[in-house]
Amino acid sequence: MDEPTTVRTRAHAMMYAELLDTAARLDTLRRLEDGSVDAHVGAAMHAVRFAATIMWPTAPHMPPPGYRQDSEGILELIAQWREAALEIGEFAPPPPALRLVSDTDS
Repeated sequence: MDEPTTVRTRAHAMMYAELLDTAARLDTLRRLEDGSVDAHVGAAMHAVRFAATIMWPTAPHMPPPGYRQDSEGILELIAQWREAALEIGEFAPPPPALRLVSDTDS
C-alpha cells in the first residue's frame, strides 16, 4: 500500500473508532433516571450508529459495530427517534381541546 492510501486507511479506522465511542456515550446519556429515554439523545445516537455503519467497510481490520448493521433498519430507527424528539407524527402531543364560548347576554 502506498503512503497516501495507508494514511487514509488509518484515518478511516480512527474516525470509525470515534463514531463507535460517540455512539456508546450517547447510549449512556439517553437513559434517564426514571427509566425513560431522552428522545433527542436517542435520535443523535441512531444517527451516529448509522454513520459508523457506513464507515465500517472503509476501516479494514476493525471489528463490526456492536449492533445490527442493516442500514435500512437504522434509517427507520433514526426516523422514529427524530419524530419523537421533534414531537411530530405519532409522537405529536394531542391538540388542545376546543371550547365553544357563547354570548349568554343575548
